[in-house]
Amino acid sequence: MMPKATTLLVLALALSSAGLHGARMPEPISYTLRFPAPQTHYVEVEARIPTGGRAGIELMMPVWTPGSYLVREYARNVEGISAATAKGEPLPIGKTVKNRWRVETRQARQVVVRYRVYCREMSVRTNFVDSGFALINGAPTFLTPAGEERRSYEIHLELPPQWKVSASPLARLPGSHHGYLADDYDTLVDSPLYAGNARTYPFEIAGRPHLLVNEGEDAVWDGPRSAADAETIAREQVAFWGFAPYPRYVFFNLLTESGGGLEHKNACTLMSSRWKTRTREGYLDWLGLVSHELFHAWNGKRLRPVELGPFDYEREIYTRSLWVVEGITSYYGDLLVRRAGFSTRKEYLKSLSKAIESVQTGPGRQVQSLDESSFDAWIKFYRRDENTANSGVSYYTKGELVAFLLDARIRRATAGRRSLDDALRLAYQRYSGERGYRPEELRKVLEEVAGIDLNGWLERAMGTTEELDYSEALDWYGLRFAEDPEKKEGGEPQELPAGWLGMDTEVQGGRLMVIVVKRGTPAYEGGVNVGDEILAIDDYRVPPEGLEGRLKLYRPGEKVSLLVARRDRLTRLPVTIGQKPRPRWTLEILPNASPEQKAHLAAWLDGKSAPVETKDARERKTPPPAVR
Repeated sequence: MMPKATTLLVLALALSSAGLHGARMPEPISYTLRFPAPQTHYVEVEARIPTGGRAGIELMMPVWTPGSYLVREYARNVEGISAATAKGEPLPIGKTVKNRWRVETRQARQVVVRYRVYCREMSVRTNFVDSGFALINGAPTFLTPAGEERRSYEIHLELPPQWKVSASPLARLPGSHHGYLADDYDTLVDSPLYAGNARTYPFEIAGRPHLLVNEGEDAVWDGPRSAADAETIAREQVAFWGFAPYPRYVFFNLLTESGGGLEHKNACTLMSSRWKTRTREGYLDWLGLVSHELFHAWNGKRLRPVELGPFDYEREIYTRSLWVVEGITSYYGDLLVRRAGFSTRKEYLKSLSKAIESVQTGPGRQVQSLDESSFDAWIKFYRRDENTANSGVSYYTKGELVAFLLDARIRRATAGRRSLDDALRLAYQRYSGERGYRPEELRKVLEEVAGIDLNGWLERAMGTTEELDYSEALDWYGLRFAEDPEKKEGGEPQELPAGWLGMDTEVQGGRLMVIVVKRGTPAYEGGVNVGDEILAIDDYRVPPEGLEGRLKLYRPGEKVSLLVARRDRLTRLPVTIGQKPRPRWTLEILPNASPEQKAHLAAWLDGKSAPVETKDARERKTPPPAVR
């Protein structure tokens, strides 16, 4: 039963919104979520849905969730659905398509729909319920009348006695400890709900409340440290943009020994290991995840491609701009961790080097362009397989590199007075409204800030598979790719080169199995298949854990016979041993960098706001000698 005060509040909101849009908004829907046996991984949902007196209503459940571009068929987890009048009289309900149900209302003014949702997928984009806690996302949980998403929604949580904490970026219902209010369905879908016994850490920035929710701290994760550092990163990002765009913000930090992150308009969901505060590398990785997902509150959720909203939750939405949404966000995620003082210059350059190596050693970069990677996210990015490295490129990773190069190009073109930072802020000022930006509009902003024509450069970087050129950026910042660290100097004897086949293997049940074969490697050319079991080289058995050591005994160019078991049949493959490519993509600062280059590097990595003046710029500003 809806409390009287709450009913009046929701009706007032609906009437107010009706006045804004010129038509009366539908009455609100009220959901009650119950967890009578959380150890069984179910949430029970009761939805009280006004009908307006119609003879029937069609209910819809999304098939995907924003930020994760794959049709996930959430309706497959719905069970035991039934419908009744408010007085408890049963009503006919049946499926019409895979994610829709029709209720015959018999002119009842309100119907009550009940169903159960199975929740045991530990990911940021689905639901998880067990005896310890519940993570509830909107898309895989809430049915709503199709085509009537512009209404308000109430959510009431009835928690098991042992759970004391609930959290959501939604506004709380007045007088309700575990009740929340969403202004429309988009907001409902975009606002996770947590219930359990997490440790919570509130802080305030720019007058806006923030909350870090740490589930699974135990005695391992350093909660106070993580809260203080999340606050520092949030302050750095608010300073970067100049404002906080949200009324409140929640970091859901689920320490579940899994991984992933998903952005929301006023929150983010993070999954990580509770041990990450115990090592510097692990903790920097977590801080980078925090920074990446928070940056989406501006870039991706409010400054967004025109295609990404309003959402059609029942079919794919295609865009070629995920390199902006995810690639630019990946670039700034780690860069702002550096500017906030958590990582050293060397650590940041190491992270960027890994991204460069990932792209430059992936054969897929020569097959799929950045535009195609974004457009095909629905069929490729979330369906990775053993051939992904050969056939595709990540819009996250290559997008990060394009952002790095674009930032350097803008800085060079403007003598250090402007950067990609300025372009993003200008784009936000112009296109963060309801419509979003088109690719050509974003390009125009970039060119306006840079003061040069970027169209050809951007087309090559995004629309083709041409190799990226790092020379301009390295020269501007005074960087270089380091020489092979294994190279011996001073006449010292060098180790003989070890043999290499270029395939990834994994021990499975005591068997050495091939799991990836990259194009252009000796294994690929020799006909090795994913799924082969490696048994012997030249009829000498290879122990499951001993392949790398055995290959060190062979020299590049030697021809061998590789014995494999393929679908239980023994097969001999003639393979020519190769030489493992030497590291080529490790960034380091030039030992003889010029003062200008050092200033450019500091402006980039330390986030100095003052323009950097180059020698050429100083000479242009020097007045010519007077004519006598």
